[in-house]
Amino acid sequence: MSADTSPLAPKSYAELPPIEGVRLQTAAAGIKYKDRTDVMMMVFDKPAAVAGVFTTSKCPSAPVDFCRANLGRGRARALVVNSGNANAFTGQKGNAATAMTAAAAAAAVGCAESEVFLASTGVIGEPLDARKFSGVLDTMAVSATGDHWIDAARAIMTTDTYPKVATRSAQIDGITVTLNGMAKGAGMIAPDMATMLSFIVTDAAIEAPALQAMLARHVGSTFNAVTVDSDMSTSDTLMVFATGAAAGRGAGLVSSAGDPRARGFSKALADLMEDLAIQIVRDGEGARKQVEITVTGAASAKAAGRIARSIANSPLVKTAIAGEDANWGRIVMAVGKAGEKAERDKLAIWFGDVRVAVNGERDPAYSEAAASDVMQHDEIAIKVDLGIGRGKARVFTCDLTKAYVEINGDYRS
Repeated sequence: MSADTSPLAPKSYAELPPIEGVRLQTAAAGIKYKDRTDVMMMVFDKPAAVAGVFTTSKCPSAPVDFCRANLGRGRARALVVNSGNANAFTGQKGNAATAMTAAAAAAAVGCAESEVFLASTGVIGEPLDARKFSGVLDTMAVSATGDHWIDAARAIMTTDTYPKVATRSAQIDGITVTLNGMAKGAGMIAPDMATMLSFIVTDAAIEAPALQAMLARHVGSTFNAVTVDSDMSTSDTLMVFATGAAAGRGAGLVSSAGDPRARGFSKALADLMEDLAIQIVRDGEGARKQVEITVTGAASAKAAGRIARSIANSPLVKTAIAGEDANWGRIVMAVGKAGEKAERDKLAIWFGDVRVAVNGERDPAYSEAAASDVMQHDEIAIKVDLGIGRGKARVFTCDLTKAYVEINGDYRS
């Protein structure tokens, strides 16, 4: 790893096994970056079931619109992703670029354009010249292999300092099925979802509606529970593909998310999604600390979530964490401004295992040394109990450092 790699990067990357039914390839098209790959292609040799969740931004990118239009058909034969340009806020030029890319991918794979899915990440507002990479898709489709997961994760990086990959396995009808995933994201990260792309592939045989239901069930506690800087992207794309190849080994078809045979798979999917989401937080632009914020005792789960995000998105909280300052007053501030029910004299706050405040005031046994020791760790847990209900939520974030300003001040340079 280079000197610029996040200090929270994994010491080693997961080894992702090939998944039957999908092949991957990368290429350098020179969209923005020099001397690195910037296009990734997945090819599904037979139609794969597909599910997806996308940004809730009212200014979505052209690829997001394209994917939404195709998703209802539930079939995928190709995925094309580029970095360096988001193809967002590009008007009719953006639509023309997606159409050109989809036509080239469909021709390369031999499928309908409705079976192609696209994603782009990078600078907003710059027209994407799809001619730069559409010409290489024919070669990519032929040369794609099953063992290019790390390479593919590198190709979709923008300000990321390391590729994000994870793998899990589960049992369906006694047959082992595999789930591999990759993600990118480091800035413009906030719930619903983030400047975040993530693609997960499994060899399980699962129909698209069941896959969609499981994805929707788990996104709230995983990708929608991370925030780096409170800013929502135009391009968020999370997709899951099921090749169905495990059916040839005896794994039956799952048609419903409620099928008992799918419980292990659903749990593995949730675990994989959380792993990738936390990797995004750990690579937050300029991040030096991972922070887990848990809110309990709120009036409702929704209220707990809003309070947790108020804390996680507060620049004052995040800079205090960067400075290793156990400033629980900033937590109180963030709770109070969230707009949810709170009673000052019932509030309790912990940094790690150290309770710093209780019953609306500083804990009588408060130790500055103990609290400061917690703040020096790379991973910090903050807990807030409101004492008024049963609502709870958990959000992952990171600190806010000078490097964040430097990275984003130079982003378009």
